[in-house]
Amino acid sequence: MANTDMLPLRSVKVLEFTHAVMGPSCGVILADMGADVIRIEPVTGDPTRRLRGFGIGYYSFYNRNKRCIAIDIKSDKGREILHKLVGQVDVLVENFGPGTMDRIGYGFDKMKKINSQLIYASLKGFLSGPYEKRHAMDEVVQMMGGMAYMTGPPGQPTRAGASIVDISGGMFAVIGILTALYERERTRKGKFIKSALFETCAFLMGQHMAYAALSEDPIPPMPARISAWAVYRIFDTSDDEKLFIGLISDKHWERFCKVFDRNDLFNDSRLTTNNDRITEREWLLPDLEKMMLGLTKNEIIGRCQEAGIPFAPIATPEDLFNDPQLNQGSGLLETTFPDGTQTKMPRTPIEYGESNFNLKSNPPDTIGQHTQEILSGLGYSDGEIDLLIKNKIVVAG
Repeated sequence: MANTDMLPLRSVKVLEFTHAVMGPSCGVILADMGADVIRIEPVTGDPTRRLRGFGIGYYSFYNRNKRCIAIDIKSDKGREILHKLVGQVDVLVENFGPGTMDRIGYGFDKMKKINSQLIYASLKGFLSGPYEKRHAMDEVVQMMGGMAYMTGPPGQPTRAGASIVDISGGMFAVIGILTALYERERTRKGKFIKSALFETCAFLMGQHMAYAALSEDPIPPMPARISAWAVYRIFDTSDDEKLFIGLISDKHWERFCKVFDRNDLFNDSRLTTNNDRITEREWLLPDLEKMMLGLTKNEIIGRCQEAGIPFAPIATPEDLFNDPQLNQGSGLLETTFPDGTQTKMPRTPIEYGESNFNLKSNPPDTIGQHTQEILSGLGYSDGEIDLLIKNKIVVAG
């Protein structure tokens, strides 16, 4: 487990009212950086503990390095506990539906009366505007934000292969929180900040919007695009594998031709520049495809490494567990899931001086695993805690 003494957010306390991916992804980044993140869990347990299908890994991945307390937040005694916690934390993160936190009595206007220095991060589907009261999720905004159109082939909008908008929205919330913490050093005042899925998706689409502003032609989806580079594609190999190669400079082309013994191509005056090669792609690419089909994946990788040109085998999620870069570098954390599964999970991908964003604690394996510890820290006696448990105000794992 990590030593927290060197972590940059070690003095920051965070209260997390979240579910699914967007809010928990914000919280896990803050927790990895050293913040004491206390997650509010329903007394019946976080619903993501029980998800199946593509949601089976949500809870286990996004809840490491956090403490959890299970409270009936609508009861008077539960509200009393929450108010005490709000008075002690620096940040509150929530990503419930529009108006939910205000309706149950935990909106910013009420919480800032308890803690005037509170930074309140609200993660929603939409920022202020005509859509702000609508519910949204990652896939919804990928569809309405142009991402699904750009990802799938023409006529087949397809969501991206990860919860990229949820996670990016959580990252923007982290940026807002860190900015507000920095500003608070000067003002001594709290701040309401908001990030949202739709506007995050629009930001990710910015390069394509710029393309649209500069082009008279409709933007094609990525599978149908004409690449800016002549050789920028996936090739089949002799051992039925696939490999991506991208040559983005004339130097790359020179080195590519050298390691693949294709001086005939390098000396061909029709192929001198990248734009020349784009013009000749109709015959050039089939020639290269035939060449690659005569080599194994490892043979091609070896030559690409020798040439120092961009390449990538086509990996599956399972392949990442054994990736040399992730294992021999600092990309994976040994983690134990609530069901006892021992595995390796990606860490927050930042190298930060001597600090190590390592594993401090595994995701809580029981509902309200830290309830007793947190309540004791708030000044509740053992007898008071036992009574709260008996009256089902809290659950202690």
